[in-house]
Amino acid sequence: MPFTYEYPRPALTVDCVVFGFDGAGLQVLLIRRGLEPFIGSWALPGGFVDMDENLDEAARRELLEETHLKGVFLEQLFTFGDPSRDPRGRVVSVAYYALVRPDQHPATGDSDASEAAWHRVDKLPPLAFDHADILRAGLERLRGKIRYQPIGFELLPKNFTLTQLQELYEAILGRRIDKLNFRKKLLAFDFLVPTDEFTAGAHRPARLHRFDRRRYEALVRKGFHFEL
Repeated sequence: MPFTYEYPRPALTVDCVVFGFDGAGLQVLLIRRGLEPFIGSWALPGGFVDMDENLDEAARRELLEETHLKGVFLEQLFTFGDPSRDPRGRVVSVAYYALVRPDQHPATGDSDASEAAWHRVDKLPPLAFDHADILRAGLERLRGKIRYQPIGFELLPKNFTLTQLQELYEAILGRRIDKLNFRKKLLAFDFLVPTDEFTAGAHRPARLHRFDRRRYEALVRKGFHFEL
């Protein structure tokens, strides 16, 4: 006969901190809730995990349903389980963070999200549930990991200037970086490849570079450790 388990079971959700960079500042993708609780409030994309899917599948499905995002860099962040975090009952959330380029992923709300929009992380509206805490955890993870893994290139165009790369790091870390030391370290990396292209415009042209992932992975296999 089927085994029955009477112990109370909490509901399980996933929430996604989606970071983007527009050249002016670090951004996060938020949805405006179309359902109670917190109807009309801004929140992170996410929702309940279905019984027949794993956590990664749930996170990707919710991103697709609520914002039309797909095929993005996605990594598990942390689990949030304060008993009072959700007024609907005992709900545990597994949080993820994603890195995308806003110009390639316009904000589009759908499903139970009445609206989706990019917001500067330093100019955020009040967030529903405990999503402000989840966002802070995501930002701390990003600030730590960008120092020892080249994940920042996920937020840049395929070809970029060294100035753009420095501005990205400054936006994520929230502080100024010494230009000469930063470029000296970068140019010593064999996986940062200069191209034959330059920026156009009224200012002095700047050479464009690209990140060579295959070179980076080959260096890692030889024991290379990325650090900035």
